[in-house]
Amino acid sequence: MFLLRSLLLLPLAILASCTMHLPEPEHLATRVKTRTVPVAADEGVELYLLSDNLHTALVFDRKWLEESGYVMPPEVPKTDFVTMSWGEKTAYTQKRWLSPVQVFRALCTPSDSVMEVIPIDWKVPEVCHHQTGYLAKVERSHGPALAAFLNACADKNPDGTPITIAPSSWGKGRLVQCPDNYSYYFPRICNVWTAQALGQCGFDITTPGAVSASGLVRQATREKNGFRKMWDGD
Repeated sequence: MFLLRSLLLLPLAILASCTMHLPEPEHLATRVKTRTVPVAADEGVELYLLSDNLHTALVFDRKWLEESGYVMPPEVPKTDFVTMSWGEKTAYTQKRWLSPVQVFRALCTPSDSVMEVIPIDWKVPEVCHHQTGYLAKVERSHGPALAAFLNACADKNPDGTPITIAPSSWGKGRLVQCPDNYSYYFPRICNVWTAQALGQCGFDITTPGAVSASGLVRQATREKNGFRKMWDGD
């Protein structure tokens, strides 16, 4: 009976694994990860991972990101850093808490998604103190792969810039409209986007183990990835 049940559940497990991933440009999907040890402290670019009980986000060096080919929304002011995350559109645009019906729809049916881009022009720990912060170094050579992944997450204007639909949930950033095939649903949730973005940076993160924020952080802080806790969230 156990064997029969396992055989019946195997196709569902495979389907869940396949539908969990956000689409990637074809040349990135076949890329082999090369990172084996953390980057030395005096090398590479600083990359922050932010986490609370449910949600994760990343803070990038803006100059490195744009030099690597990322097309920044023109409405986002020039700053040294940008924090970016991804999630369900209504959850980002609605100012009040989601109703139980809205939560059900967000998790159980394909929903529109957005990528949030917020400029940070001050010390990251002082701006993002509400979330726990982790820091690692990423090799500069991973920039183009990361930029290509982030560019693919955006619908484009005729001039190639990302289409934005609303102000960010805080700060002076914008919400970027994502393509239809980037729909949000469980288990393809915000932390999966973070995991895939980290993967483009060369970190060894599995998406099935990154559905929860704690699972993602647990992987990121392993010795082979090198993220270190820098501060606790408020």
